[in-house]
Amino acid sequence: MSVSVRIPTILRTYTNGESEVSADGGTLAEVLDSLEASYPGIKGRILDDQGAIRRFVNVYVGNDDVRFLESLETSTPAGAQVSVIPAVAGG
Repeated sequence: MSVSVRIPTILRTYTNGESEVSADGGTLAEVLDSLEASYPGIKGRILDDQGAIRRFVNVYVGNDDVRFLESLETSTPAGAQVSVIPAVAGG
């Protein structure tokens, strides 16, 4: 199943400047594997060394934060939009 993945500016060096790319997969984990196959190195910027979503990266499927769903096992139906959003800190 193909989904659309919104890429934040900081990760666009991996996607040749593209702000939105397509990836395949029925779960978020499969979508990230598909992204990695097309754009080597990007998955390592989203997941930590233990394979969990990095603390300061937010991932949404539609309008839902995957941390409050099933994390990497969150379903990604065909046509869904996945958004990768780095957390912003400051004062």
